[in-house]
Amino acid sequence: MDTEEFASVLSAVRTFVDREVVPAEDNIEEHDEIPERIRSAAAEMGLFGYALPEEYGGLGLTMSEEVQLAMVLGRTAPAFRSMFGTNNGIAGQVLVNFGTQEQKERYLPRLASGEAIASFALTEPDAGSDPSGIRTKAVRTDDGYRISGQKRFITNAPEADVFMVFARTGATTEGTKGISVFAVDADLPGVVVGPADKKMGQRGAHTAEVFFDDVLVDADALIGGVEGEGFGAAMRSLVKGRIHIAALSVGLAERLIEESVAHAGSQTQGGTVIGEFQLVQAMLADSHAEWYAGRAMVIAAAAAYDDESDRRIAPSSTKLYCTEMVGRVADRAVQIFGGMGYMRETKVERFYRDARLYRLYEGTSEIQKTIIAKQLLRAAGSQRRGGTA
Repeated sequence: MDTEEFASVLSAVRTFVDREVVPAEDNIEEHDEIPERIRSAAAEMGLFGYALPEEYGGLGLTMSEEVQLAMVLGRTAPAFRSMFGTNNGIAGQVLVNFGTQEQKERYLPRLASGEAIASFALTEPDAGSDPSGIRTKAVRTDDGYRISGQKRFITNAPEADVFMVFARTGATTEGTKGISVFAVDADLPGVVVGPADKKMGQRGAHTAEVFFDDVLVDADALIGGVEGEGFGAAMRSLVKGRIHIAALSVGLAERLIEESVAHAGSQTQGGTVIGEFQLVQAMLADSHAEWYAGRAMVIAAAAAYDDESDRRIAPSSTKLYCTEMVGRVADRAVQIFGGMGYMRETKVERFYRDARLYRLYEGTSEIQKTIIAKQLLRAAGSQRRGGTA
């Protein structure tokens, strides 16, 4: 996709978000679902496959292009992006990066068109940000593999047609070794999806527990046809996803600032527009400065991802800063709105709840800090060893 084509796509999505999705936010919140007309339009625009390869029906966006799109998608109800996020992101990327040719041909065209929804089934009750605690097992049989285990907080599970299931295939029961990943069709006997979780925010985006009760899959369900590559597949998908989540946070921060500025410029107290109060101005200024810094980080991290100069520290630093940043911006927005900011009918109250999740998934803020510190110390150790050599 050349620059002009991408600009046209981005403009079309921005127009669609502002004219169709934003006005539907109250409906999404009330009914806990995306209207079918919006889903169909998103599929026609290619949003279910923007990050999937063109040869399978996707748009094949680079990371630098993807974050620009994500900042637009982030301006509205997170459920809109979540509807097609796993197809493009953590689930779809497992197939793109590790799938066999046959697996790609079987699933990717359906994901790109929106005909099918993929879910990333990694998290378990005892294995959240640290997947080394995975207990789900896949036992080799003459017929293929039998998978047994439980997954938790699986995005789009109630709508999923296929799960990327991470399970242990080796003798090792701890650590990151011996973890494999399988494409498991949702309609197979033994696959049971629990009721949708009742969450703090992000209504319209559904998560649920998924149970695998001795589910038999063919041997060709093993992604890549190789055992033991599951942890690497998960980490590669999550690294890309962290930059994407950071970009969504920047988009939501921009929307929150717009809502805050509009309110501060029109609401009066004692006959004075509250935007004239210096402490209100300070909150607006702090939010804008932090948004601007986050936007710069996202753009830089995406460029480093594309040229492969940094796929370790930059994604984690960017995700850490931007997700924490949008929480602060949302908090200031509620403060600027005052009592109205605490009311359910106010946009900023809703976004305040929505924003909180960004600090948790794709690795919590604490996990990002651990990754950053370990990479810095590892690099310092390498420099020392190089110096003594």
